[in-house]
Amino acid sequence: MLKQRIITAIILAPLAILAILFLPITMFQYVIAGVVALGGYEWANMSGLSSRPVKVVFGLALLAVCLGLIALVDVELIWFQGSLNALYHWILSLAALWWLASLFMIIAYPRYSAFWQQSWIIRCLFGVITLIPTWVAVVALRSSLYDVDTFYGASLIFYVLGIVWAADIGAFFVGVKFGRHKLRPNVSPGKTFEGLFGGVMASFAIIAFAALHYQVESSRIWLHLLIGGLTVAVSALGDLNESMFKRCAGIKDSGRILPGHGGLMDRIDSLTAAFPVFAYCYVTWMA
Repeated sequence: MLKQRIITAIILAPLAILAILFLPITMFQYVIAGVVALGGYEWANMSGLSSRPVKVVFGLALLAVCLGLIALVDVELIWFQGSLNALYHWILSLAALWWLASLFMIIAYPRYSAFWQQSWIIRCLFGVITLIPTWVAVVALRSSLYDVDTFYGASLIFYVLGIVWAADIGAFFVGVKFGRHKLRPNVSPGKTFEGLFGGVMASFAIIAFAALHYQVESSRIWLHLLIGGLTVAVSALGDLNESMFKRCAGIKDSGRILPGHGGLMDRIDSLTAAFPVFAYCYVTWMA
């Protein structure tokens, strides 16, 4: 299992880095749309749909939405005069509301969950408002200031990846060593408050480095710390959210597409929350 995980990571990590850094925005949009389609296939599985053709249809439906957005919003108009396209901004705003609602769902679980547990349609809808804003967020960040610096948007993506991964590593080691108080045992028994705190503290090292790198004004450092901390906190929410849906579906992994890792959603669950929330904050207060 460990060997498979390492081999998969060695193959995929360089491909992801090269795609983020060097793919033209137009091609980058299609690649991320493909990732969303694969995520949709697995989300259908988490929604209780076991038929492969039905799961394929749901994945293709999400791909169609992404392609529709590409057709509606020309790549050169994603950002116009320093402002994000209004449709994309609206989608990110919807995502922010969704993750707020998801927080209450997780806190209350399993109470008040019958209305969505018993409906695969509602669970699939949750998938739409989880994955489509992720596509919008990644594309919006990658295309930010692209005409000024082609790598600026890539640095934003790596920033989010960095603080989320730092939080995951910090949460793991602190949780194993000091974890005593369960975060949400009904959803994910392994998560602890101590681990969450350790993850947030670990991510602050990346946030501080980024503030120095971008030469953030001292009066705005608090804003970067707040948004960075919020991004890390909501990434944990994304992890718990997927665990909740998998538990409802009675499955351990979202899929088997990544040898040694399980499904794609098992790898990007925290990012589906972190990217839209960070992008919304970036567009609203930082851009």
